[in-house]
Amino acid sequence: MPFGSLGIWEVLLILLVLLLVFGPRRLPELGGALGKGIREFRRSITDIRSEIAQAGAEKKELSAPGGTATDATAAPREAEPTSPQQG
Repeated sequence: MPFGSLGIWEVLLILLVLLLVFGPRRLPELGGALGKGIREFRRSITDIRSEIAQAGAEKKELSAPGGTATDATAAPREAEPTSPQQG
């Protein structure tokens, strides 16, 4: 059943209430807006997943042996101060 645990009578009752509340002219507009919202939500989830995967790949690449993670994150060593020579 496509509606999970809802039976046919529950679905018909919900549709009847929606029809009475919003009217026959507004239902297609509401359906279109709902569809656009779902598409935008799925697109944003896909974008977030790809960003996370890309960040993980970059992190893995930098932490690999022989990678540049230690070279890039290591602090530069400062020259040790020399004491003035007494003469």
